[in-house]
Amino acid sequence: YGSLVASLRVFVCLLGLVVLCHSDSSCFFKELEVKDKANPPKGCEDKDGKLHDFDTAWERDCNECYCSRTGLSCCNMISYAGLVPDECELVVDRTTCSAKMVQKSDKTKECNPL
Repeated sequence: YGSLVASLRVFVCLLGLVVLCHSDSSCFFKELEVKDKANPPKGCEDKDGKLHDFDTAWERDCNECYCSRTGLSCCNMISYAGLVPDECELVVDRTTCSAKMVQKSDKTKECNPL
């Protein structure tokens, strides 16, 4: 029963990453490197060198990441639809991991391009 729950959690995490990765967010995958077959890796190393166990997920710097036995996948949680027109500017709030388009001429007004 415990392995079924663990498998379900992994599936839900992977499904969440797939949804995030297909919502105009940028994603990347870093394949797991096996340098010494006698001493295989015990997890995935993030950009700061911190080791994360296999089958774990975490959020950092508006990125949602997942470590699998094949490698590390991360997706940016800040999404916006389409290109930003010349008269607009994309303002990113890293505390809420959100973005909105504002007018360059008046940053207090949202930009709603046609």
